[in-house]
Amino acid sequence: MNKIISIALFLFILSNTAVLAQKTAKSEVAVKDTLKSIDIDPLTPAKAAFYSAVLPGLGQAYNKKYWKIPLVYGAIGTSLYFYLDSNKKYHQFRDAYKRRLEGYTDDEFSYLDDSRLIAGQKFYQRNRDLSSLFIVGFYVLNIIDANVDAALMQFNVDDRLSVKPTLYQNNLNLKTNVGLSLNYNF
Repeated sequence: MNKIISIALFLFILSNTAVLAQKTAKSEVAVKDTLKSIDIDPLTPAKAAFYSAVLPGLGQAYNKKYWKIPLVYGAIGTSLYFYLDSNKKYHQFRDAYKRRLEGYTDDEFSYLDDSRLIAGQKFYQRNRDLSSLFIVGFYVLNIIDANVDAALMQFNVDDRLSVKPTLYQNNLNLKTNVGLSLNYNF
């Protein structure tokens, strides 16, 4: 159940990283275009990535995407919670097994035999290790999101380049098909 929640959370955050990513940003260096002037700062993506590396969510604040900050902390915080919980339970099973090897039987898992204690240790150790990978993965994803979002804010989107949905009729079976057309005007 914990794996399903973690995977669903990861996919939700991954699917929402590129939403609203093509707004233009005003910066220091000006680049002339034939139709309009766009201000581009080539260091903006690096600054956003650096800020996110220093403090998760700070790059999103630098990009003025404040709605992403709770997602960053929710993903990292949830993974950290599962890491700490699995680590605690791993140590409980490990300590109970060590006490069994010393001859004591008065632990909290007295209803389990030695093989179940070993299986519990392996289970919670694996969950702990997966949670640590999720923490690192969400941290890196936070940095990548800030970098890509800052780069896409400076991306030149004008009327010369367009992708439009098209409807066309298939000549063989006369069914209507849906497609995309990519148009570039010189």
